[in-house]
Amino acid sequence: MALPDPIKFVLNWGRKYSLWVFNFGLACCAIEFIATSMSRHDFIRFGVIPFANGPRQADLMVVSGTVTDKMAPAVRRLYDQMPEPKYVISFGSCANSGGPYWDSYCVTKGVDQIIPVDVYVPGCPPRPEALLQGILRLQAKIADEAVSLRGGARPGPAALTAPPVRPR
Repeated sequence: MALPDPIKFVLNWGRKYSLWVFNFGLACCAIEFIATSMSRHDFIRFGVIPFANGPRQADLMVVSGTVTDKMAPAVRRLYDQMPEPKYVISFGSCANSGGPYWDSYCVTKGVDQIIPVDVYVPGCPPRPEALLQGILRLQAKIADEAVSLRGGARPGPAALTAPPVRPR
């Protein structure tokens, strides 16, 4: 059952302006993420709260830097720990497509090979203004999301992978 438009607007407004960020900084793009959170660019004014305590308190994962094949399972595991609704920004050429290391045997050719990405921010490294633009695009996407009532709680990742309990 879909919710009425005023309720959908209020729920999406709350999600849009209270994004807790889990920064998965792997290389130089992480420095640009930090610059975006400082007073000159101040993405807190857009309702983006940097540095969540961990993935379980985060709504948004920003992956910045080169994702290697060895690091890929950790990225996936942390993404799975985030509660729904969850969003991902791929920040920089390395996170988008492997960057200058795309032809290396151990580099994942973009974080979208591991987890779903909502917004791509290009650049090597991207400027803080580019991340601000990516956040605004994500907020526009959140504002247009469909909201519906769900019956019952969704099982978490542990419940999906746990073996069935057999009676004795």
